[in-house]
Amino acid sequence: MNPAVLQRFIKMMLVALLITGVFYLGYEHYTSDAPGDYYVREGDIRLGDAKYDEALEAFDKALAEMPDHRGALMGRAVVFIQTGRYEEAVVELDYLIDFMTKTLDPDDMTGRGVLAAAYSNRGNVHDRQGRYERALEDYISALDTDRETVAGPGVVHKILYGGDNVSTVRDRAQYIYEQLQLPESERLLRIPELDAKQRMYKP
Repeated sequence: MNPAVLQRFIKMMLVALLITGVFYLGYEHYTSDAPGDYYVREGDIRLGDAKYDEALEAFDKALAEMPDHRGALMGRAVVFIQTGRYEEAVVELDYLIDFMTKTLDPDDMTGRGVLAAAYSNRGNVHDRQGRYERALEDYISALDTDRETVAGPGVVHKILYGGDNVSTVRDRAQYIYEQLQLPESERLLRIPELDAKQRMYKP
């Protein structure tokens, strides 16, 4: 057999194997997802780009595929918070917290993180609306549920995005608690430049 023909045949086979392998991995990736996961990832990307209408549409598609998908419910809540639709956010978070509380497996650490984030985000909404006692209750529930999830940005996040000045759930809860111990006329519960540093959580 001609060596040049053999060499060309081997190269073609290697390329074909590579293409087949890539296709298989991609196929496995998209077909092995739980229902709704693909649209939740899409919604998270749109959320990160501040394309809130597109994010909400993606989260709705996820819920059409998988009702009560916790990532989609959280995504909708975050969209509502970021767009100032606070009452809708509270309704969404109330539902998510109730659903998670009833169905959470004690060994589901990811689920605990979602529940903690839901409490934290609802606390943030109450905080922004001046309902400080309710905000404090939610912050404490978030810390009791999963302290690590709401501890604040990690080292890698700080290096990539900054964030040394981000207000953590624990910081805010402690501050509100201390202020609520003071006579009402002496309380300082809203400082816009500091309040703006509070995080939204989307596990």
